[in-house]
Amino acid sequence: MQARRAARELAFILFSQFEKKITNYSKDDLQDIILKSVRILTSSAGDELKNALGSLISMREQIENYEADSEINLNRPIGAVNLAVPIPMTSDMTDKINVMIDIAEKSLLALEIAEFTTLDSQNDVKDYAIQIAEYFQKNHTEVDDIIQKYAKNWDLGRLVKMDKDILRIAIVELLYVKDAPMKVVVDEALELAKKYSTDDSASFINGILAKVIVDYGIN
Repeated sequence: MQARRAARELAFILFSQFEKKITNYSKDDLQDIILKSVRILTSSAGDELKNALGSLISMREQIENYEADSEINLNRPIGAVNLAVPIPMTSDMTDKINVMIDIAEKSLLALEIAEFTTLDSQNDVKDYAIQIAEYFQKNHTEVDDIIQKYAKNWDLGRLVKMDKDILRIAIVELLYVKDAPMKVVVDEALELAKKYSTDDSASFINGILAKVIVDYGIN
């Protein structure tokens, strides 16, 4: 994972932890929330991996029982090692595998973010996430006004919180930080939407960011 991608993920988690008005947080508060966020990430990753391990053990038992109950093995002498048998890949087993793949990917991501954040040589991850938060603190009214302007027929207060935070991060990067290519900012905002929000979020976020880019002459 690239440092900036980790920083955006961390900024998104940071935004989700805000419990009071954004301007009421000091830099020390933001640092503390980031540490809390990393702990939440690693704890969640551990829990998810334990669940995945349980599912893997269950699948192994299913396969072993299927093998033992096959006709070729039922007819073998007692104590003989079972022969391997063909096993159909049922939809049920495929669904379980897909769930475990999803868990593994999210857990790996969480651990990578934690590693980037805690390594002294990667302080730019934490610093960039805090920079995004501080720019939003200073410009939160304008950023939210921009979102409201382009989110036609949507009340800002009723937007999905995750979508709002993804848009806030991307708009802050585009208009204030100005330290990453526009395409990278948009692409990674869409990746965050696909990972954390609803099925329609990516297209909604893409539409708003496209209007911001055109109207503000960003290239």
